Amino acid sequence: MSQQSVNAIKVLGVDAINKAKSGHPGVVMGAAPMAYSLFSEHLRVNPKITDWINRDRFVLSAGHGSMLLYSLLHLSGFEDVSLDEVKNFRQWNSKTPGHPEFGHTKGVDATTGPLGQGISTAVGMALAERYLAERYNKVQYNVFDHYTYVICGDGDIMEGVASEASSFAAQQKLNKLVVLYDSNDICLDGETKDAFSENVRARYEAYGWNTILVEDGADVAAVSRALEKAKVSDKPTLIEVKTIIGAGSPNKQGTNGVHGAPLGEEETALFRKEIGWEYAPFEIPEEVYADFKEKVADRGEREYSKWEKLYKEYKEKYPELATELEEVLTREDVKHLSKESFNFKNVGESQATRNSSQDAINSVAAVLPTFFGGSADLSHSNMTFIKGEGLQDDKNRTQRNIQFGVREFAMATVLNGMMLHGGVRVFGGTFFVFSDYLKAALRLSALQNLPVTYVFTHDSIAVGEDGPTHEPIEHLASLRTIPNSYVFRPADATETQAAWYLSQKVNNKPSSLVLTRQNLPVLENTSFEQVSKGAYVVYESTEDFDTILIATGSEVALAIEAAKELEKSGIKSRVISMPSVELFEEQSKEYKEKLLPHNIRRRVSLEMGNTALWYKYVGLDGLAIGIDKFGASAPANKVIEEYGFTVTRVVEKIKNEL
Repeated sequence: MSQQSVNAIKVLGVDAINKAKSGHPGVVMGAAPMAYSLFSEHLRVNPKITDWINRDRFVLSAGHGSMLLYSLLHLSGFEDVSLDEVKNFRQWNSKTPGHPEFGHTKGVDATTGPLGQGISTAVGMALAERYLAERYNKVQYNVFDHYTYVICGDGDIMEGVASEASSFAAQQKLNKLVVLYDSNDICLDGETKDAFSENVRARYEAYGWNTILVEDGADVAAVSRALEKAKVSDKPTLIEVKTIIGAGSPNKQGTNGVHGAPLGEEETALFRKEIGWEYAPFEIPEEVYADFKEKVADRGEREYSKWEKLYKEYKEKYPELATELEEVLTREDVKHLSKESFNFKNVGESQATRNSSQDAINSVAAVLPTFFGGSADLSHSNMTFIKGEGLQDDKNRTQRNIQFGVREFAMATVLNGMMLHGGVRVFGGTFFVFSDYLKAALRLSALQNLPVTYVFTHDSIAVGEDGPTHEPIEHLASLRTIPNSYVFRPADATETQAAWYLSQKVNNKPSSLVLTRQNLPVLENTSFEQVSKGAYVVYESTEDFDTILIATGSEVALAIEAAKELEKSGIKSRVISMPSVELFEEQSKEYKEKLLPHNIRRRVSLEMGNTALWYKYVGLDGLAIGIDKFGASAPANKVIEEYGFTVTRVVEKIKNEL
């Protein structure tokens, strides 16, 4: 029966890919036995309760092989993946898109496809499970007790982010993380030996992983025995499973020809004959459905029922803890966070917004019980440390500071994994210029609607002596182009507190806080409440103003001083602080017109970064004062002066060019 079910996974994938005339059949055919072994004997899921918090997580890191996952979900009884949806593989608005998409298809635990990020995201899932288990489990009440499983390929293993995250997973001893490595010696361009000849298991052993070799990937029982061993290890486990890509295809198996192209009618006919499959395309015998129902769906329902009974008793015995848990799982815990939760500086006081951010982090941590995070080896520069808490590791599982090491990309993927798991709120920090290292993961935060908070400090040429390599120029413009995300560049301590508050209120998108190293004065008219509108007036010469200055971050104070100087020449200005372009774009047309009246054409933007965005607001006849070249190394005040960000230079430029 197991062989019949394995063959069903294969042919369903091949048929769907042939119908779509697009897809990757090789991994489906080669990895079907290991996937069947995992689903039928080990994976604990309930197809009827797809969001069960204590289900095992499964990440198909080799997301290009999505039909492997869709075949498994369909056969296991997940309603989203009906046979009609399988037939609509890669078609408009289907539940079976080209790569698995979290939130689009029930049963998909993570968006995968960008290689390396799936296995790295799984590390975060395992970390979240361990944290929640340690915080909420009680003797005889293991509310959280599940594994995170991954199927990855050579491409995942080659990507650098997988190395970063795997090293971190070993450091953290995440023993409930189990990776099945589909080792078939083939990549898109040919044989892996032409580009990749290292001993993967030796590398993972050096990281600190447990490793196991399964020499015959078609041996379902051997894979199952390896999984049993992995589940009792005190380390994360990599199981290298030697497979044949496109197994069963007489002319294409073992070659890159079956990696990313349909088999086609002739080769499919030969494949069916080779494996003894006599059914029509998309026809699956009832005994296969019965096999999956018994081994996956029915087993999952029994496990869910046991857990449901246990959780009911847990709620009766630990009602306060259960109430807290339910609030964090639904993100209702944020109702306890308010303006009064934060500490504010007085007008005229001076503080770097990275320090204001640390104040806010500790305010949030005091209210939200599962809020935690860390930095890529920069916690004392990013100011991301939660005071009164230690470092989280295997021996201190509920401490709320994570030392990610110099692993920006992996940090962001781990944050994504924790948010995908649920029950936690997370943040991660680095220098703003290094946001480039993690942008691919931030993009997936946005794509998956994950409210991860990113803390980016040292936000401009005011970094000074560190020079061009550390002075972000294009980064603000770049982050603002990512859909479904917020970027906050607060003007002072007040706006920083508001940015943190709003980032925690958001449930469906990431927030990036872009913060200064240098001190900024607390301004008279900045407003905690108004930040939610994205932009608002912070200074106005008179109601009949004729010039609008728009600024963000450290340049807001500069814009106010410039406006006051312009008044001496009869130029009457309105100054707008725009801490979040994205929030401003969400406002009504009426509010936008009130703030930026169309009849006022003398408009100036002021921001120490790329100017491309600002022409949307100042118009072609306006003036965008910014930086469209790389920075320089010198004391911060000197660099700022040379780049024209002084009251004298700004006023001069406005007078000369408008």
